[in-house]
Amino acid sequence: MNEVTEFLKHVITRRQLLRDGSTGIGAMALQTMLSPEALVARVSEPGSMWPTRAKRVIFLFMNGAPSQLDLFDYKPLVDKHHGEELFKTYNDKSKSWSDKGFVRKTQRLTGMTSGQKSFPVARSNWKFRQYGEGRAWISDLLPHTATVADNLCFIKSMHTEAINHDPGVTFFQTGHQQPGRPSMGAWMSYGLGTENESLPTFCVLISNGTGRPGSQPVYTKLWSNGFLPGVHQGVELRGGQTPVLYLNSQPGETVSARKRMIARIEALNQLQVEAFGDPEITTRIAQYEMAFRMQLSVPEATDISNEPKHVLDAYGPECQQPGKFAANCLLARRLAERGVRFIQLYHRGWDQHGAMTTALPKQCHDVDQPQAALIADLKQRGMLDDTLVIWGGEFGRTTYSQGKIGKAANGRDHHPRCFTYWMAGAGVRPAMTYGKTDDVGYNIARDPVHVHDFQATVMHLMGIDHERLTFKHQGRRFRLTDVHGEVVKAILA
Repeated sequence: MNEVTEFLKHVITRRQLLRDGSTGIGAMALQTMLSPEALVARVSEPGSMWPTRAKRVIFLFMNGAPSQLDLFDYKPLVDKHHGEELFKTYNDKSKSWSDKGFVRKTQRLTGMTSGQKSFPVARSNWKFRQYGEGRAWISDLLPHTATVADNLCFIKSMHTEAINHDPGVTFFQTGHQQPGRPSMGAWMSYGLGTENESLPTFCVLISNGTGRPGSQPVYTKLWSNGFLPGVHQGVELRGGQTPVLYLNSQPGETVSARKRMIARIEALNQLQVEAFGDPEITTRIAQYEMAFRMQLSVPEATDISNEPKHVLDAYGPECQQPGKFAANCLLARRLAERGVRFIQLYHRGWDQHGAMTTALPKQCHDVDQPQAALIADLKQRGMLDDTLVIWGGEFGRTTYSQGKIGKAANGRDHHPRCFTYWMAGAGVRPAMTYGKTDDVGYNIARDPVHVHDFQATVMHLMGIDHERLTFKHQGRRFRLTDVHGEVVKAILA
C-alpha cells in the first residue's frame, strides 16, 4: 500500500496539468501587459542558437548575373591571350587533349553559345586597380564601391549547378532550383521572429536597371513562405505613392472605424479557428492586425523628407525617385533601423549577352554610388557592426566571348562554375579575398563555395545552425540547405 501511495505522488492528473498550464499562460499574459518588450526579447528569436553580432540582412541581388571578369576577378593572362581559343580539343584517335588552349571542353554550355564554332578568350574593356589594405582588385566601372573596399570580403569561388536564370535565382533564394520552397528571408523570419511588430520581418524592394531595361523579371515565388506559415512571406514595397497595395483606408474611413472592422473580422475568424483549427486562419488574423499597424509605420518608414541633405547627396539624386536602386538602398537602411530582419533588393538587367560595352556601364552606374553610400551610412551610424550586407547574382559570366569578338568582350554567356560575391558587416572579416579561380577565370582553383555553403554561412552569422532550423512538411523535415552546406569559417571575423 505504501508503494502505491508513493507512486501516486508522482502522477499528474488532468486537472493538475490544466491548472499548472493555465498558470504559465496567465503569467505570460501578465508579463505581456506589464513588460511586453521583455517578453519579446525572450521569445522573438526561437531559432537563435548562439550569441551573434548580426541582427539583420540586406541582400543586394543583381538579377541577371553580373560579369565577375569585368568587375572583380582580374585576369592579366586573359588580356595577354585575347582572341585565342579557350578550349582544348580532344583527339579520338590518340585519346588525348591538345596542348593548344587553356581548358578541356567538358562543361555544359547554354543553348545560346553551345553552337559557336569558336570560343575566343575575351579581355575586359575596363581597367582594374587594387584598393585598400586588402589590395582588392576592382574595375574602373565601380569607383565608389572601391572607396569602401576595406569593408568588403570578396568570395571569388562561388559556384552553382544552375545554368539558366530562373532556376539559378530560385536556387539562391530558396535553396532549390524548382519553385515551392520557402525563401531565405522566410526562413529567417521563421527562425528569428521580429524586432518590430509594426513592420514585416521580411521586406522586398525591386528596381529596374538601365543596362537592359525590362529584362530579367522577378516573381513572388522568390520571396514566398512556401510551406512555412503565411506570416513569414516577404512583403513587397513598391515604388510610387503606394508602397504596399491595399493598405490605405478608403476615403471617409476613420482609424477607429478601421479598428472596429478588423476586430469584428478577427472575431469571425476566431470562430473559424475554433471550428476547424486551420493554422492559415490564424495567419490571416495576424496579417489583418499587421496591416492595421502598417498603416502608420509604412508611411513613416518610407518618408525620406527628414533625411539630411548630405545623406541624400551621398546616395545620389536617384534616391529621391521611388523605385530606383538608390532609393531602395536608402529605404533599406531605414527599414534596418526600424528592426526589419531581412531586406531583399532585386536590381534587374544584368544579362549582358551582347552590347556589353554600352550596357554594363549603365548597370554599374545604377548601383555603384548607392551601394557604397549604404555601406558608409551603416558604418557611420554604428549599424554595420550588426547588419550583414550581401552583393551578387545567380551565377557568373564566361571567359570566352559570346558572338564576335573585337577589342574586348562584346558579350558573355552564363557561367555557373565560378563567380564573385562580396559581403560586409557583422561577423565577416573585412579587407579579405577568399577563394581563387584559374588563370583564365574559368574554373575554381582554390576554396570552392557552393550556394548551400553560402546559405549555411549567412544563417551561422545570424546565430542559426542551418542543420537544426527545420520544418516538418509532408512527413519530412525540410531546411534551407536541404542536406548540404558547410559554414565557410575562414571568412568569419
